[in-house]
Amino acid sequence: IMNGAGNLMDFLDEPFPDVSTYEDFHTIDWLREKSRDTDRHRKITSKSRESFWELVKSLLDAWSGWVVMLLIGLLSGTLAGVIDLAVDWMTDLKEGVCLSAFWYSHEQCCWTSNETTFDDRDKCPQWQKWAELMTGHSEGAGPYVLNYFLYVLWALLFSFLAVSLVRVFAPYACGSGIPEIKTILSGFIIRGYLGKWTLLIKTVTLVLAVSSGLSLGKEGPLVHVACCCGNLFCSLFSKYSKNEGKRREVLSAAAAAGVSVAFGAPIGGVLFSLEEVSYYFPLKTLWRSFFAALVAAFTLRSINPFGNSRLVLFYVEYHTPWYMAELVPFILLGVFGGLWGTLFIRANIAWCRRRKTTQLGKYPVLEVIAVTGITAVLAFPNPYTRRSTSELISELFNDCGALESSQLCDYVNNPNMSRPVDDIPDRPAGPGVYNALWQLALALIFKIVITIFTFGMKIPSGLFIPSMAVGAIAGRIVGIAVEQMAYHHHDWIIFKNWCRPGADCVTPGLYAMVGAAACLGGVTRMTVSLVVIMFELTGGLEYIVPLMAAAVTSKWVADAFGKEGIYESHIQLNGYPYLDVRDEFTHRTLATDVMRPRRNDPPLSVLTQDSTTVEDVETLIKDTDYNGFPVVVSTESERLIGFVQRRDLTLAIKNARQKQDGVVSSSVVYFTEDVPQLPATNPQPLKLRRILNLSPFTVTDHTPMETVVDIFRKLGLRQCLVTRSGRLLGIITKKDVLRHMAQMMNQDPESIMFN
Repeated sequence: IMNGAGNLMDFLDEPFPDVSTYEDFHTIDWLREKSRDTDRHRKITSKSRESFWELVKSLLDAWSGWVVMLLIGLLSGTLAGVIDLAVDWMTDLKEGVCLSAFWYSHEQCCWTSNETTFDDRDKCPQWQKWAELMTGHSEGAGPYVLNYFLYVLWALLFSFLAVSLVRVFAPYACGSGIPEIKTILSGFIIRGYLGKWTLLIKTVTLVLAVSSGLSLGKEGPLVHVACCCGNLFCSLFSKYSKNEGKRREVLSAAAAAGVSVAFGAPIGGVLFSLEEVSYYFPLKTLWRSFFAALVAAFTLRSINPFGNSRLVLFYVEYHTPWYMAELVPFILLGVFGGLWGTLFIRANIAWCRRRKTTQLGKYPVLEVIAVTGITAVLAFPNPYTRRSTSELISELFNDCGALESSQLCDYVNNPNMSRPVDDIPDRPAGPGVYNALWQLALALIFKIVITIFTFGMKIPSGLFIPSMAVGAIAGRIVGIAVEQMAYHHHDWIIFKNWCRPGADCVTPGLYAMVGAAACLGGVTRMTVSLVVIMFELTGGLEYIVPLMAAAVTSKWVADAFGKEGIYESHIQLNGYPYLDVRDEFTHRTLATDVMRPRRNDPPLSVLTQDSTTVEDVETLIKDTDYNGFPVVVSTESERLIGFVQRRDLTLAIKNARQKQDGVVSSSVVYFTEDVPQLPATNPQPLKLRRILNLSPFTVTDHTPMETVVDIFRKLGLRQCLVTRSGRLLGIITKKDVLRHMAQMMNQDPESIMFN
């Protein structure tokens, strides 16, 4: 800085507070964040050579990433364990209570009891249903009606509490959270979405919502909870709290930890973050996600919420091989999954759109209570829908061993057959199985319909468990059908090669597993991470090929009807500015067609490098709402020099007026290297070279839009300037790109609402 203006700009070398943070509902500039982090790194490295203390500080800085991961893993693992235990207890509370200790769930109550036999492991004197406790009778119509009434009452109480808490304390805690997290990770800012209140309320209301028996899971919200933990720990380290780009890397890893504890699937979590949620996923983030998922899974395992010293929810222990001919029903299940995914997405989006556009959206509490009431009233009579969805899936996945007491295992036993424990041959179905089949068919229709109305209400709701339940029910029904066919027609050509009489050839539980994977794939369009999550979830390593076949089929079928999965559809519905990496842009438009100003618009608002006064700048800021302004040599030549962010400009002027004498409205703003010697009578100039971005991204007016979209996608830009032979013509922002893409796909470009 020149000596004459020495005192003028010294204070600006200290970055003034708040510079280059972003407004709410704006997009971050990845390039800028990246270069700021590189500068910070360079500074630390050069300082670390000066003294031992600085060296220690640089080491701590390098380690802070791993420390954050460790903390995220510990906290999200603990929260997931607490949620699991609480859900278990509260789900059972709807049916009865443990007399020896009311905080025990049904299962724990009967473990501690001495009077329990193995056959009646669900019945023990310490556990009493509500009617038995109140009237002393457990059988008959009266107690049934009383139990029914109390079941519905508890469900309504839980869901009312959940929706009220969300509404009053943290409106952002509703829904699944994954669409918003995808948007945030692509560089959008939603203040408070990952805040402390959201974390607290989401954890509490998630327990209430799942316990109320609604058709929703806790998996999606657990990803949101883990990301809240990530955001919480980011604020402890300036490396992450001051740099939005770095924070996004931590949140990607937190999402992996979330899936890791939701399913007990650490590697599935890492792949889920990579395939489904993340936008920018460097290798470093991959290793950190791996570590966070490991710590989270380890923490959950030490809490041991399921009491079976396993991480996984639905552990299966069948190891019968599968045969080539079975690929046909597996692929059919894949087709079913794809069709159900398409149906669900279309119906759910249509319903959510109605909620947004009609009176319905004004009564969120009434809506939740109505849906809960209908769910509880319809669910109680059917034993398969009465219990929690994860117990249902667990039973559908299980194979019928010699010790199973479930209705699904009521087969007719051959009296003169010797019974090896592990490998029971196929047998004809008994009356219990047929009874179970029509109950399952009713449960399937119920789940399909009710989930459409449940997902998207103002309570935390995940989609993984209900979709898996739909698929598991369908799969188990198909499995039993194939098994009975193989038993009664084992002389048919298809069964002849692999099904001898007296052999155990068809495992209905495996069909349930494949169906669950297919339906989940149809709704979310995951493939790789889905298969890994499924076999980590069940421990069924031999069944990777059937799972892959079903996942790929369901993706193909669902993609034939529409490319977007449920999360992308919700992003579109809410109008978030999300540039999907997977969309192809095939139209032959050029940058001139998209840039603003258009032909009859007023000219572009620009600043000149040495002739704008402070007052001009302030008027410009007041009259427009643009995010930034190009700086040109002069209005005649329009040669581009750089770009300055609106927020930096406002802060710089405000700061200068407070701290600097002589800066008045008529002071000239200089963006040049040096300020010319001014006569003493002139007011003091204001030099703002420091906040000028000298390397804004520019394209020429004939650049194909295909390339521009790619640049925005790969570099994560906010805006891009359009020039022709060095002269500034216009500007393209991320919003313009998204609107243009929407227009080209014949959608309403006004649906993209945010900057």
